[in-house]
Amino acid sequence: MATVLVCYGTSEGQTKKVAGRIASILRRRGHEATKVDLGSAAPDDIESFDAVLVGASIHVGKHQSAVASFVRDHREALALRPTGFFQLSLSSATDDEQRRAEAAAYVDEFVEATGFRPDRIGLFGGALRYSKYGFLKRLVMKRIAADATGDTDTRRDYEYTDWAEVAAFTKDFAAFVEGRLAVDSPAGDAVESGDSDER
Repeated sequence: MATVLVCYGTSEGQTKKVAGRIASILRRRGHEATKVDLGSAAPDDIESFDAVLVGASIHVGKHQSAVASFVRDHREALALRPTGFFQLSLSSATDDEQRRAEAAAYVDEFVEATGFRPDRIGLFGGALRYSKYGFLKRLVMKRIAADATGDTDTRRDYEYTDWAEVAAFTKDFAAFVEGRLAVDSPAGDAVESGDSDER
């Protein structure tokens, strides 16, 4: 069994939802997963975990500052263990190659700015939470969405996360950790893509 820290930054809750799903899949695989919102409290005991997954979302071209601060502060400890990074954005919510390249560029910029070198990277579609935006942010996000997804009806919210992709990423990361640490998956590969953990 491996102990995995799943830490993340979130703005309207979609990255939290993805982190919960990832933690649930890891637990069903037989590992111990601890989920932490970096916007609330950053863990100091990185050394107590065998592996670390870091998640963030893109809002107006930027990741949450708490996530960048966390990986900069713990760069040396992160480099000593298996790590992964997952990112949510509207750029990953389309099939447009240019927009998907834009999503990858956000990760490249993050890696360059922080010195964090994750072993695995997952790029997922995020969500539009018009119901949670203030007036000005709703206007900005509507403009961005017009180019990215075309979903500009501010009377409803939109979710673009492909949960099968999240499950595949998590299983790949778990297999990598198991191989690197020479541990078996206590529960084998019995993972349901629909598993959820919103705690």
